[in-house]
This record gives sequence, structure tokens and C-alpha cells, in this order.
Amino acid sequence: MVLEKREEVKKIFEDFLDDSLLRIILSNPAFKDGAGPCKALKVRVRPVMLKGGMVFQAEELTEKQAFHRNLTREEGVSYLLGLMESGFKQAEVESSRGQARVLVGKKGTVTIKVKKNQQKMVAAPNVASHNRQKRYILEEGKPVAFLEDLGVMTADGKVVRSRYDKFRQINRFLEFIEDILPRLDKSRENVIIDFGCGKSYLTFAMYYYLHELKGYEVRIIGLDLKQDVIDHCNRLSVAYGFDKLKFYHGDIASYDGVDHVDMVVTLHACDTATDYALEKAVKWDASVILSVPCCQHELNKQMDNELLRPVLQYGLIKERMAALYTDALRAEILENRGYRTQILEFIDMEHTPKNILIRAVKQGGPKDNRKEIEDILQFLGTEQTLAGLLLEDKTRVGITEI
Repeated sequence: MVLEKREEVKKIFEDFLDDSLLRIILSNPAFKDGAGPCKALKVRVRPVMLKGGMVFQAEELTEKQAFHRNLTREEGVSYLLGLMESGFKQAEVESSRGQARVLVGKKGTVTIKVKKNQQKMVAAPNVASHNRQKRYILEEGKPVAFLEDLGVMTADGKVVRSRYDKFRQINRFLEFIEDILPRLDKSRENVIIDFGCGKSYLTFAMYYYLHELKGYEVRIIGLDLKQDVIDHCNRLSVAYGFDKLKFYHGDIASYDGVDHVDMVVTLHACDTATDYALEKAVKWDASVILSVPCCQHELNKQMDNELLRPVLQYGLIKERMAALYTDALRAEILENRGYRTQILEFIDMEHTPKNILIRAVKQGGPKDNRKEIEDILQFLGTEQTLAGLLLEDKTRVGITEI
């Protein structure tokens, strides 16, 4: 980056790195496979209030993990500038005071666009309070009809106190959707299926965000086994004028209502229902998979390893180990089928222990990891449904039969 532009980019970070910041996202690194200085393919920075005061939290996203570090304002400016100089080609800044974008071209040319809001800004409040209000994609104080009908908001846009965890969960989910927007094609209709949609808080939020706020042409299908829930959600969809949001009664494993899907969402599908949903997604060649698994009983019933028996005798420990192994194996199996997969925290553990989200994006070729998957299943003394459904041949995967 040439010196003059370096100073301009530095000034952008200095100007926007304060308590009015919503987020800064660095993306499109020149290096591949997380080979850059922080090993990240994307970096997201936002202000966070801790007991000692406000810091800027950097979330470094690799293909499989997310790492966090807390920085002072001065450290944040130096950190962001260093990443841009080391190979990130895009920086997007969003603040209540305006927006900025930095793009680095193939020949090193730097394009900078800054748009500051014209209205007179009110002085920023004292941010020393530990309870600084978080800014959400769906903002509190702005009424959203479906959130009102679902009991999350009042008519004037206030979040119902007892439903605040649900409000946070919806916004957290939309952050994951925001990250995969480049994988959707804005020039055509994108087909999205939500398996096990339930009361459909997140399904309605997804449609509202993608179609109403972002302008994507989408067709979203919600699928669930409870007919009364499906009927209720269809009535709401009609009432909101969400023409391309439909709900159907059906089973994940047998659903064949479409032959092409761009994104598959499966939230809290119980036990092996998640595996059948993931199988469907892979066979549709879906570009994006978002899955929050639930109630992983399959491995828990089977796990038997002589070395691990002293720890597996504790039911709670065995249950948690089985759930973690299950989701890690699912991620590896998706990698085997050409998906770059991350396991991320969905919402804080204090709200629910079922807080893991598997995010998989179809990118690159298949990973040659079949033997490792088989060895792990052999070690645990188990079989696993998704391995049997998706690994290349039809033989049983897991326990070796004698």
C-alpha cells in the first residue's frame, strides 16, 4: 500500500474506532488457507464493554475456528492497518456516524469511499457502564410485524423482557446469514429450506432480512412435523405478504419437493434428523449449510472404549463428549464432500448448552480424510449415521465386524 493511501486508511480507522462503531469487517485476503499473519480468512471488529471499560474485540475467523482478542483503540488502529498492509484486500466499516470502504485492486491500487451521516450527532453517552447496549441487525425500537406477532416485540418496537434471549438469538443467527451473503446470487431466485422450522422465529427473520432488508430474491420453504404449527406459520406468512415463504408438513428424510437448493438450514433437529438433513443438503449440492444440532444420542448409546472407560462412567461427561464428537465428525464428513466447515458458538452457553452451529460453504475439492474418520469411529467403538450416508462407498463405517 502506498504511503499516502496508508495514511488515509489509518485515518479512517482512527475516525471510526470509537463507541459509535457497529462493526469493521476485513475480508478477501491475498493469502490462501489462513496463511496470513493472524491465520484468518476474515476479521470482524466491534466495541465490547468489559468491567475495565470499552475495548475493541477482534474475531479472527479461520476455516474451522474463531479466535478473539481485545484491543485498546490505539492497538486496534495499528492491528487493522497491519492486516491491510499484510494482504487483506477489503475493509468495510459501519458506524452510527457513517460508513467507509477500502478496496485494494490486483495491482495494489487502493480505492477509498467514506460516507458520513449528515445529521447533527448527539454527544456519545458515557460508556463506562458495564451494561452498554449492544447494537443488533434488527434494532430495538424499530417495530417488526412478525416479531410482534411472535411475542418478541411490542407494537412500538420494544423487546419483551421475557423474550430478550430469543431476540438476541434471532440477531445472532442473522449475523451468520450476513457472513454468507456473497455465496448467494442476487441476480436470481435463491432456494432455501429450513428443516424442522418449528414456530419459525428464525425462518421469518431470514426471509425479512434477505428479501425485505437486503433485496435478495428468495424462495424459502419451512418443513416441520407439527401440522398446527405449519398452519399457523402459513397464516402469518400470508398476513405479512411474504409471498415466497411457504411452510409444509413433512419429514426431513423423505422430503423431495425440490430438485435444487442453494442453502439448507437445520436448527435443533433431534439426534440423527440432523444427519438426514445434512445428507439432503450435500446431495442437492447446496452452497451453504447452517446447522444447530440437538439431542445427539447416537454415539452416546454406543461409545465403548477401554482406555476411556474411567471417564465414560460419568453420564454427564459421556453425554457431552458424545455430542462434541458427533458434531466434529459431521464437520469432517462435510469436509470430505467439498465443504469448508466451521464450528461456531451460536449463543452464549449461559442461555442453552445446545450452542454449537455448524457452518459449511461449498468451496474447493473434497478433503481426503476418510481413513481418519473411520479410525476415530473405530476408536470410539461406534457407527455414525452421516458417515454411512455420505462417505463414498456403501459399506458400514465404524465398528469392524468379525
